Amino acid sequence: MAMSHSFIPLVFFILLLIQAIAGIDLNWYDAHATFYGDPSRAGTMQGACGYGDLYKQGYGLANTALSTALFNNGATCGACFQLFCVNDPQWCIKGAKPVTVTATNFCPPNSAQPGACNPPLKHFDLSYKMFTSIAYEKGGIIPVKYRRVSCVKQGGVRFEINGNPNFLFVLVFNVANAGDVSRVSVKGSKTGWIPMKRNFGQKWNTGVNLVGQALSFQVTTSDGKTLEFYSVSPYNWQFGQTYQSQGNF
Repeated sequence: MAMSHSFIPLVFFILLLIQAIAGIDLNWYDAHATFYGDPSRAGTMQGACGYGDLYKQGYGLANTALSTALFNNGATCGACFQLFCVNDPQWCIKGAKPVTVTATNFCPPNSAQPGACNPPLKHFDLSYKMFTSIAYEKGGIIPVKYRRVSCVKQGGVRFEINGNPNFLFVLVFNVANAGDVSRVSVKGSKTGWIPMKRNFGQKWNTGVNLVGQALSFQVTTSDGKTLEFYSVSPYNWQFGQTYQSQGNF
């Protein structure tokens, strides 16, 4: 049966639409990967993105540190990537499915000893569990293909509030879709929107005293989408507590 000439452009348009909605880059890119930590999970908690206990925050072991070329000074924290081992039959696990990981840490360069994480190399330093899901441990450093994918999260965007009355220090996490946050503003019940500064990773701060006011947050992700989350915390919020919004990206 002959295919309609209008069918192919329609399919192409639908694919582009799905890509735009999902925030997925359908292209695969070349990089390399190693692992850090060990089977006991030691070494992969905490990290330069500020998430702290990755189990508590919902990221678990599906995480990776990024080289300078991918880390973007912490702006890529929270983004999700899919990758698989390629072109290394000795160390790639045959038939292994791609793994999906969240960027939670930074793999620093070593100027004294050129290595995988040195600029301009694109490199993933995976948790032990993620690495050994696609390659054998003794592989050391392996070639991979990777792409950005949408982050799938349960529940609303979460805000962990720390600091003191004159230094509000907020971790933004559990962000779906693009995953990485590019701008944050906070609003007290008696103020307008106050832009926050990126302190490091996905930790944001302001010097405005908002104690005693219910807090709302305006969050923009790297794909340009902005959402406003009103009254995330009550007026009597406490430092050291985490508050969850009603929505997500």
